[in-house]
Amino acid sequence: MKTPNILALIPAYNEAKHIAAVVTAVQPHLPGLVVDDGSDDKTALLAEKAGAVVLRQRPNQGKGAALQAGFQYALAQDYEAVLTLDADGQHDAAEIPRFLAAWQPKKPDLIIGARDFSGMPPVRRTSNTIGRHLFSWAAGQYIPDNQSGYRLISRRLMQAMLSGQEGGFEFEVEMIVVCLEQKLTLSWVPIRTIYADETSHISPRQHVINFLRVVWQTRQRLHHQKGVP
Repeated sequence: MKTPNILALIPAYNEAKHIAAVVTAVQPHLPGLVVDDGSDDKTALLAEKAGAVVLRQRPNQGKGAALQAGFQYALAQDYEAVLTLDADGQHDAAEIPRFLAAWQPKKPDLIIGARDFSGMPPVRRTSNTIGRHLFSWAAGQYIPDNQSGYRLISRRLMQAMLSGQEGGFEFEVEMIVVCLEQKLTLSWVPIRTIYADETSHISPRQHVINFLRVVWQTRQRLHHQKGVP
């Protein structure tokens, strides 16, 4: 089978504990790019030693900005798509072939790894379930997982997201909105839910506020497009 022209894109912030293992696990499947988003530990150094290309973003600008930097690199290097995964080990690199199989032959613009919510700690399971239902309501269709960072993104969608307005974790929610708004193709693959010793960089209160804002904006954008009041 021909090796796909796809880049693994790993945004990272203070992930010195996990980054080398993540990069090493990715490499049998795809070349890796780590965007170090203003880390003050050895994330960048360890990623390079493990074999990844590293972009250093200073100061810390958030996950959305890190992804955009990775998109710019991938587009400049003529990659067909990127596969994004988190730097904290929450995503099993052994599942990369599942995304690659879903990519062929139709090449959807966005393939999202849908997590098994039953495997989450109770608090996260509740918040993710509520968020999933709210966003599905806003989008006007069922969205199995709106915040999974494990996803394959086409060149066309990367280009569209260079003008994305969200700088943080909400960027990934906005990506789904842009995909639906521009009538691009959206697909899903099931993935494992892994929780270990990862540290969240999200402020819970601010995340809820931002997510509700994005939900309302999604409702307005997509329903206005359809001519629904």
